[in-house]
Amino acid sequence: MNNNVIIFDTTLRDGEQSPGASMTGDEKLRIAKALEKMRVDVIEAGFPIASQGDFDAVRSIANAVKDSTVCGLARALDNDIDRVGEALKNANSARIHTFIATSPIHMRMKLRMSPDQVLEQAVQAVKRARKFTDNVEFSPEDAGRSELGFLCRIIEAVIDAGATTVNIPDTVGYNLPQQFGELIGQLIENVPNSDKAVFSVHCHNDLGLAVANSLSAVINGARQVECTINGLGERAGNAALEEIVMAVTTRQDIFPCNVSHIDKAQIVPTSRLVAGITGFAVQPNKAIVGVNAFAHESGIHQDGVLKSRDTYEIMRAEDVGWSTNRMVIGKHSGRNAFKTRLQELGITFESEADLNQTFMRFKELADKKHEIYDDDLQALATSTNLETENERVKLIALKVCSETGETPNALVTLNIDGVEHQMSASGGGPVDASFQAIETAVSSGSYLQLYSVNNITSGTDAQGEVTVRLEKGGHIVNGQGADTDIVIASAKAYINALNKLLIPKERQHPQV
Repeated sequence: MNNNVIIFDTTLRDGEQSPGASMTGDEKLRIAKALEKMRVDVIEAGFPIASQGDFDAVRSIANAVKDSTVCGLARALDNDIDRVGEALKNANSARIHTFIATSPIHMRMKLRMSPDQVLEQAVQAVKRARKFTDNVEFSPEDAGRSELGFLCRIIEAVIDAGATTVNIPDTVGYNLPQQFGELIGQLIENVPNSDKAVFSVHCHNDLGLAVANSLSAVINGARQVECTINGLGERAGNAALEEIVMAVTTRQDIFPCNVSHIDKAQIVPTSRLVAGITGFAVQPNKAIVGVNAFAHESGIHQDGVLKSRDTYEIMRAEDVGWSTNRMVIGKHSGRNAFKTRLQELGITFESEADLNQTFMRFKELADKKHEIYDDDLQALATSTNLETENERVKLIALKVCSETGETPNALVTLNIDGVEHQMSASGGGPVDASFQAIETAVSSGSYLQLYSVNNITSGTDAQGEVTVRLEKGGHIVNGQGADTDIVIASAKAYINALNKLLIPKERQHPQV
């Protein structure tokens, strides 16, 4: 049995299906590069048939990523599979992932097909996918509620047809750990040709058991886990990549396999990147990547850790990337030192102009904030990428008046399609007044779904990172902004979201 667990990341596909988590093509590419740097084995880049935007994103990732396998999802339909094949044709290493439902309720109510029809379509889909690549994955959707006998039949048939990976999804998060682990063991034992494919699992978190079910499956023979950064995903999410990796790493006394190839120091930086792009903040007590994950408040705990770290810490914070948030440069640092540190963080720019713009912002920040940390640099680079992507609306100036007993008022100056506009408005607070003034000038007709503020680093001079989610006609976008002035950061985030809303819709949700 293979001693290595394949880490299959589906943040860009299943993770993106979280309402409000849609990403632009450039954002997906940034995350893909971070996953590649982490040495993730397989990156599921998207669902190419869903829209032209999703097709383009998968194709650009396939062209850019060299060290990880790039995967595209397809229903067991000819057009879906051909679309994935086209998107992945220039990939250094490509995989086609095709699926069809196999549970009685899905076959009867959703597909309106008999088990024999489902089996025949699955086999044909795998055979068609093999025309594009010999790396084909098949998933019997809702396998967690499927009948064991039929699962064995269809898995045997798709392996004979050329599937090299068989993924067993707990699509609705229904299974319990012992039950799901036993299912994997039974399938490996009872499918005659099971030795010719890698068995994989894809667990959802509806009962809070996605990670537990995945780990139980690994103990029982699964050698690929499909997961997402921060556990992102539709409904309650998917199994969290960081928890899977660190559980297997930490409990080598239990697991007959490892994930030693994963660069664990990239976990926290990638977690923060995904949280910033999607607007889904990580809860403080989230395992591995939450800000409190390695914090000790209890005096008893603190005393124990000071005497011996092993008393209360089963992992080292620096092993997953927490130590990287160090002060690196200040206001007297030169452009070369700035550029070098960005490269060490994996941050690159499309042009020298973008780099110069970010350096100028760094100097401005250094005048306001004495200590500059890696997270500050990440935020600066992100804000540059956000503004160069979308240029229709730009913030020129913002003046806000807020005092006790008076209604806050904001005066905003915007450049809209090259023409300067000035507008004032009142609101319930300085941020609300700013949003009202911007909306009056732009007249987008959008609805504010989410407003979230997080501090990037500690201290009263820390940059505030704001996420704004806007919706219009079913089109949902996220905007981000960062600044030491939280009102300005809020205005930047709102304008960033507006710019995304004003450009043509990039993708349609795969389930629409």
